[in-house]
Amino acid sequence: METILLGIGLVFVLEGLVLALAPSRIDEILELLRQMSVETRRLLGMLGVTTGAILLLLAGWLGG
Repeated sequence: METILLGIGLVFVLEGLVLALAPSRIDEILELLRQMSVETRRLLGMLGVTTGAILLLLAGWLGG
């Protein structure tokens, strides 16, 4: 449970930093996403999931 809370907390911190430090860039990023095809967005999403899963496995392996 501790690891889940740590992960969720890190996501909130990172998301909050993006909104706090570069709020105007959010509109630009959303416009870029609107211009991408659904297939490209899906591919980027799957790439993010895969990268996150690999990092979690690596952290578990390095942590013991």
